[in-house]
Amino acid sequence: MHVVLAGGGTAGHIEPALALADALRRQDPSVGITALGTERGLETRLVPERGYELGLIPAVPLPRKPTPELITVPGRLRGTIKAAEEILERTKADCVVGFGGYVALPGYLAAKRLGVPIIVHEANARPGLANKIGSRYAHAVAVSTPDSKLRGARYVGIPLRRSISTLDRAAVRPEARAAFGKPAAFNEVIQQVAPTLQRSGIQILHAVGPKNELPRVDNMPGMPPYVPVPYVDRMDLAYAAADMMLCRAGAMTVAELSAVGLPAAYVPLPIGNGEQRLNAQPVVKAGGGLLVDDAELTPEWVLSQVLPVLADPHRLYEMSRAAAEFGRRDADELLVAMVYEAIAAHRNR
Repeated sequence: MHVVLAGGGTAGHIEPALALADALRRQDPSVGITALGTERGLETRLVPERGYELGLIPAVPLPRKPTPELITVPGRLRGTIKAAEEILERTKADCVVGFGGYVALPGYLAAKRLGVPIIVHEANARPGLANKIGSRYAHAVAVSTPDSKLRGARYVGIPLRRSISTLDRAAVRPEARAAFGKPAAFNEVIQQVAPTLQRSGIQILHAVGPKNELPRVDNMPGMPPYVPVPYVDRMDLAYAAADMMLCRAGAMTVAELSAVGLPAAYVPLPIGNGEQRLNAQPVVKAGGGLLVDDAELTPEWVLSQVLPVLADPHRLYEMSRAAAEFGRRDADELLVAMVYEAIAAHRNR
C-alpha cells in the first residue's frame, strides 16, 4: 500500500500530514508514504527530517478569495497537475490524503484523473479553496470542528504528534519546569506586563519568534523569572510546564492545547479571512479559554483578564477540564481508518 500526502507550505498543513504518516507506519511499517511539496515550503526540511519521501511539484499559489486572478489558475495548474500525476503513477498510489495549501489542489486533480481515491482533511473552521474543490471528488472528508460547512464531513479533530496527543501534563510537569520554568506566553505587551506578573508570583516563558530580537531582561533576585527565547523546540514540555498560554489561534495550536487540556487566552491574527477567530470560538465557548481581538490586547487586558485566572487554581482547573473535554487525541487513528476504508471501497468496486 502506498499513500500520498498533499499538505505542503506551512506547518499547519505539514504537521497533520506527518502525524498521519506516523500513524500509518505504526499500524503497518511497510506502508509506502510520499509527501507532495514545493521547493519553497517548510516541507523541504520537515518531511525528510521525519524520514519520509518528498515529491516536489511546481508551486501555484491560490487566491484566498474569489478574485480576477482566479480565472488564471487552471492554466497555471496544468504543469503542476502533470507533475503530481507522475508521482502518483511512479509510487502506484492507493490513496491521496490532502490537507489544503498549495500542493493539495493539484494532488486532488491528479488523483481524480487517475481514479485514485481522495480523502480531504480541513483543519480550519473556514475551509480553503483547495479543500472546497477537493471535497467534491473525495471519498471522505474529515474536519477539525464539529460545525464545519463542508458537505458530508466527519468530525475527527486534527492529527497530532504523539508527543502531544499522549502527553500527561501532570506527570511531565516537574521535568518541564526544570527545563524552562512555568510558561504563560506577545512581544511588546508581554514585555510591558512581565514585571507586574513577576511581582504576582508568575514565571513567564516568552517565545519571541526566531526573526525577532530578544528583549533585554534584568530579573530581580528572588523574583520568578521572565525567560524570552527565540523558539521552543519541545512544545510538549512547554505545555506540561504551563498553567496557561497567551497565543495566536492557528488550527494546530487550538487543537494541541485542547488535546492536552491547557487553557489559553487566544489572540487571533487580524489578517486573512477570520479563520483564527473561528478556530478558537468553540473551545472558548466550551469554557476552555479566553478570546481577545489583536487590537484589544493591552497590558491592562492581560492584568484584568489573564492574571485573575492564573491566581485562581479552581478556575484554572475548570478551564483545563473544559479544554480537555473539547480536545481530540485520536484524530490520527481515525484518519488512518478512513484511509483503509477508502482504499477497500475503491478495490471492491
